[in-house]
Amino acid sequence: MAVLATGAVTLAACGSGFNSGDKGSSGGSGNGPISVLIGSSGDAETNAVKSAVADWSKSSGVKANVTVANDISQQLSQGFTSGKPADVFYLGNDTFPAYAKAGDLDPFAAKLSNVGDFYDTIKQSFTYNGKLYAAPKDFSTLALIINQDSWAKAGLTDADIPTNWDQLAAVAKKLTTGDQVGLSISPEFARVGVFMAQAGGWLVSPDGKTATADSQQNVDALTYVKKLLADGSLKFSSAVGAGWGGEAFGKGKAAMTIEGNWIVGALQHDFPDVKYKVAELPAGPAGKGTMQFNGGWGIAADSKNKDNAVKLVQYLTQTDQQMGFAKAFGVMPSVKSAADQWKQAYPTQAPFLAGADYAKSIPNIVGIADVVKDFNSQLQGLANNDPKQILGTVQQNLQAAVGK
Repeated sequence: MAVLATGAVTLAACGSGFNSGDKGSSGGSGNGPISVLIGSSGDAETNAVKSAVADWSKSSGVKANVTVANDISQQLSQGFTSGKPADVFYLGNDTFPAYAKAGDLDPFAAKLSNVGDFYDTIKQSFTYNGKLYAAPKDFSTLALIINQDSWAKAGLTDADIPTNWDQLAAVAKKLTTGDQVGLSISPEFARVGVFMAQAGGWLVSPDGKTATADSQQNVDALTYVKKLLADGSLKFSSAVGAGWGGEAFGKGKAAMTIEGNWIVGALQHDFPDVKYKVAELPAGPAGKGTMQFNGGWGIAADSKNKDNAVKLVQYLTQTDQQMGFAKAFGVMPSVKSAADQWKQAYPTQAPFLAGADYAKSIPNIVGIADVVKDFNSQLQGLANNDPKQILGTVQQNLQAAVGK
């Protein structure tokens, strides 16, 4: 689960070289076996996907084989380079732009009958040069996770759940004891970024054409986080001997953390006795803000079986299939038609879905993974470094990426 929590922004964005144009409109009417390549969080996800694919295969009469990648980014790139890629595969919105620019992907998704049912924010995160290159399969957002026992011990009630930055700072300080820090998060953009969104900043302009990392809003956000670090009410997970915020929370090293809905399964599996509550993140100076991590189904431009590959993806993104995946391994469906059903099934997790209305995704530009990787390394030293200087370096790296 720790890998899942951070993997959305750490995959290397590589393709088979940067050429121009799509190869996606030619060929693909073959009836050979469909190859499906996925990255998996564990047996629950693997078994759920294999079962769904097997059901489609049985009903369609088309053979399909699912392979679990050890390193999906590497294996996708190798397949594209060799001209023998998997037909259908998982895509992350941080890596797909490089593949799209290289002509490795088929822009098929706009043709799906349920394309209007996908959340617009997820579709945007898989759109490159005006074309939709992946069918959204699920998504996750970040929320505030609260240890109920620690909360009650500190004399706090539901009325004290923070709704703004000042309140978050106050309860984090009150929850901090000699054995437990009030708030712990992973030292990375994929967590600190929520404060940038809440301050009204982001890495790029809304049209994605201008780097905005060094904006005053982002400086304000990192300054706020640095103040919490200085107060001792916030510690990065690495500072409390944990690999990610969920582990720090589960081990009782932190009374609160900021994590995605994957933490639900992690706590059930590793820390079943921890009582917790999920709340929407407090608003910042510009209002509410959170981060969204999107998964998609891609189809290779060089696939010889595109027609059947599209039919398989159409099946896998149906509402009932997505609800089955949600039950199996904790993701949120990418279709709006499943929202009410999902909230009824998982009412305590509703704040995660609420975040979809104001969440921001990692910018879908070529090279963003490398920019974020460098940003993450700098954030680890935020307590002792100047936020403006950190963001200045990010701005330089980002401008180079946007310029491509």
